[in-house]
Amino acid sequence: MFSAGADLKAINSGNAAALNTAKGGFAGFAYRERNKPVIVAVDGLATAGGCEIVLAADLVVATTRSSFGLAEVKRNLIAGAGGLFRLPRAIGQAAAMEAILTGEPITAERAYNLGLVNRLVEPGTAVDEALALAAKICESAPLAVWASRKVVLAAAYADDDTLKKMTNAQFATIMSSEDTKEGLTAFIEKRPPNWKGR
Repeated sequence: MFSAGADLKAINSGNAAALNTAKGGFAGFAYRERNKPVIVAVDGLATAGGCEIVLAADLVVATTRSSFGLAEVKRNLIAGAGGLFRLPRAIGQAAAMEAILTGEPITAERAYNLGLVNRLVEPGTAVDEALALAAKICESAPLAVWASRKVVLAAAYADDDTLKKMTNAQFATIMSSEDTKEGLTAFIEKRPPNWKGR
């Protein structure tokens, strides 16, 4: 089990608000603003709020025994932490509609084929693979990673003109940073760059 989501007993007793934080919403994470990418390592079932935690992450490493679902309709609830709009963005409207309206889970292999999962690995290896992916990202310049992430996320809702302006603004900021000089110098000198994040 990755996460079964919210405590249904708390919801039934009227304490649903206790499951949210002011800063991040459900689980303190579903709507948390951040620059740094987050990778989740899933090795089991991620359902309801657990699936919404996965959907709020940037990258997903899952094992072949994992599955993903929004089962709220089976309890006369709806996915209230972003699942209803993030799942269609991640896997397409048709597949998301079926999963949401039936409450049936999506297998890891299907989630991988639909684009929800970045890397599919054997059981017991998700954390190691997630750490390897994080290490690979850490080789890149942090300012460029943060700026690129911002534009990629905006691509889900912004029009091309807005995205062009956003890209140009991010590009200008990156070009004026110390890390750009370091990245270009390291390339010319054939050495690994020493990123400063400024």
